[in-house]
Amino acid sequence: MSKNNWKEILNLLETGEVRSANKIDGKWVANTDAKKAILEAFKNGENVEMKDWHYPGFVDKNTVPPRSFTPEDKVRMVPGGSAVRRGSYVAPGTIIMAPAYVNVGAYIDEGTMVDSHALVGSCAQIGKNVHLSAGVQIGGVLEPIGLAPVIIEDDCFIGAGAVIVEGIQVLKGAVIAPGVSLSKSVPIYDCVNERVLDKGEPIPENAIVVPGSRPVNDKLKWAKDNNLSLNCALIVKYRDDKSNESLELESFLR
Repeated sequence: MSKNNWKEILNLLETGEVRSANKIDGKWVANTDAKKAILEAFKNGENVEMKDWHYPGFVDKNTVPPRSFTPEDKVRMVPGGSAVRRGSYVAPGTIIMAPAYVNVGAYIDEGTMVDSHALVGSCAQIGKNVHLSAGVQIGGVLEPIGLAPVIIEDDCFIGAGAVIVEGIQVLKGAVIAPGVSLSKSVPIYDCVNERVLDKGEPIPENAIVVPGSRPVNDKLKWAKDNNLSLNCALIVKYRDDKSNESLELESFLR
């Protein structure tokens, strides 16, 4: 990578011309050049006071400062403590309620709502018309360099307090109920099709996922004797017209 190439890539990430992950032949793949550029930006940065970016008293790398928006961007950034970091893309029609945070390399497509206390982690990819409810945590993935980040495809609804990390992919139209935690160590049971999703397998399109629990195995005898259980996630149905109506976002809020 040339001395200043990371700056060019961060600029392209910010305009949406480059993404830190792309869907190729139906599979999401990390853009390693973009992720390397982000890491290079941190390496080349110096800790400075953020007063030049209207944050006096705050200190961060001068290579990845917070972004600013104007009405021409057509992004509704509600005042009250939110920040969108350099190198992240926020499409027209996006609403960011306060406080929320969007980290470097993230991509947020048109018509998406990022509600209060929500996090969009580094390189996370959020599709069109997604609703990230209050307190949602979308994890960031910078390293390992080849690992695809968390993906939330178009028209998904992520309920309040849900946590989605470790490169989990949620495909188009899926609904994640409040309080669901999804990581590579959390098994997902498809109760409709009567199967367990393979480790790392995406949440299917239009799936409705709720929190669940499962008994501990025989290796944990004491826990089993005390009727303890472990976290899991359950697909209890797939979206239909009735569930779609209940998830519609009121147009007047936009």
